[in-house]
Amino acid sequence: MATVLFDFSGTLFRIESADSWLRATLDEAGAALPDAELRETARALEAAGALPGGAAPQGVPQELAELWRRRDESAALHRAAYTGLARRVPLSDPALYDALYERHMSPAAWEPYPDAAEVLRTLVDRGVRVGVVSNIGWDLRPVFRAHGLDAWVDAYVLSYEHGVQKPDPRLFRVACEALGADPRRTLMVGDNRRADGGAAALGCAVHFVDHLPARLRPDALRPVPDLAAALG
Repeated sequence: MATVLFDFSGTLFRIESADSWLRATLDEAGAALPDAELRETARALEAAGALPGGAAPQGVPQELAELWRRRDESAALHRAAYTGLARRVPLSDPALYDALYERHMSPAAWEPYPDAAEVLRTLVDRGVRVGVVSNIGWDLRPVFRAHGLDAWVDAYVLSYEHGVQKPDPRLFRVACEALGADPRRTLMVGDNRRADGGAAALGCAVHFVDHLPARLRPDALRPVPDLAAALG
């Protein structure tokens, strides 16, 4: 029986918009900005790449370059990289930089793609084992539990827990070993051709989806059960 590995952000779940992220953080802190200023600040944070799971930075300053390159190897590196990028955008209260980072780890900040539950359930019903392999600096399991998807995931392999980030094939090997999977009968599904494509070095098949807002990508995961079946 085949095994399927999924990426998290941009594949099974989508992060909220930068506007929603900033607005929710300000609300939680009891702070406020005029709408025009809020939208402008959200755009600046997005351009800086400060929202994990959101747009990539338009440019990484030299002093953050090495931190950015290794950001998914530990929780401390991840937080430092993203709060460092956020601090390029002036905010009224320095505490808001950590508050923004905390917000992105909240299950409320994430939305499953419309077909995610259906596809995961179909795979499990067919006897396919399912893993999540993510470059990340925090525990995403509560996000899956809060949205009711945890029941269909057999193993989570998170970069910060292993000190290794995709595309390093060692992370995919850990996932295959955790699931008792033969890489040659394993499908990796992700949105990043470089990072998720690293699974091919082990002999895994790879299928890519586009990193789009959830409302614009209603059914890109639906071919996955048939692709898995083709692997035997």
